[in-house]
Amino acid sequence: MIMLKSEYEYRLMKKAGEILAKTMNHIALLVQPGETMDKIDDAARLYMQGHQAMPSFLGLYQYPYTICASVNNEVIHGFPVKEKKLLEGDIVSIDMGCCFEGYHADMAYTFPVGKISSSRKKLLETTKTCLKKAIAVAICGARIGDIGHAVQEFAESKGFSVVRDYTGHGIGSSVHEEPQVPNFGEKGRGMALRSGMALAIEPMINHGQPYVKSLPDRWTVVTKDGSDSAHFEHTVFIKESGTEILTDLNQGGSA
Repeated sequence: MIMLKSEYEYRLMKKAGEILAKTMNHIALLVQPGETMDKIDDAARLYMQGHQAMPSFLGLYQYPYTICASVNNEVIHGFPVKEKKLLEGDIVSIDMGCCFEGYHADMAYTFPVGKISSSRKKLLETTKTCLKKAIAVAICGARIGDIGHAVQEFAESKGFSVVRDYTGHGIGSSVHEEPQVPNFGEKGRGMALRSGMALAIEPMINHGQPYVKSLPDRWTVVTKDGSDSAHFEHTVFIKESGTEILTDLNQGGSA
C-alpha cells in the first residue's frame, strides 16, 4: 500500500533529511587513510542524538550499527567495525538513516579515501550522475520505470552494470515502504508517481558484472566477481510543484 504523506509528515521528513545530510557532512571529515569504521559509526550516532534524532538503522531487523560501511567490492550492508581500517585508494560507501519524531530519511554516499585510481573515480562519478538523472525524472505523472531506465541507460552507456537484487524504496514512518524503486526498467512502465510520495532512490553500480552474493555474516553484500561497487542515495519528496531532495548535502556543506 502506498502511503501519501501530509504536509505535517513532509515537515518531519524534511527535518530528518536535514539532520541526516549534516551528519553525512560531519563524518565525511573522518574518511581518511588509517581511520577505522567503528569511530565513524560512533560519530554518526552521537551527531544524530545530539540533534534530537535517532539512527534509523540501529536495531532495524536487528542490525547492530548506525551506518553501513561498504568498502571496494562490498555493495551494501557492510559492518563498520574496528577491524575495517581505511587504506589510501579505497572507496567506501556509507549508507545511513535518520529518524526525527517518528519519520525517516535515508541516504548513501561513496567516498574516495585519499587519492583513488582513475577507474574508481569514473565509477563514483557515473553512479553519482545516475542518481541525478533518476531524480530528474522522478516527477508527478512519471512512472517508476522511468527512474530505473534513467539509471540503467546511463550506467550501461559508461560500461558499468546495475545491481538488480536490491532496490530503492518508499519511505516515511517506516524506513522501508512501498513501492520498490528498481535501478533498471522501461520508460512508461510501472506505478505513476503522485504528489505526497516519498522515495529513497539509490543506484548501486558495479564496475564488473551485476551479480552479488551475501557473506556468512548474513548482512554484507559483495560483488560475485570481486569488482568495485558504488552507492549513492537521496530521499526525495514528490510534489505538484516539483520534486525536493530532502537529504541535500548543501544543507551543511558539501561532502
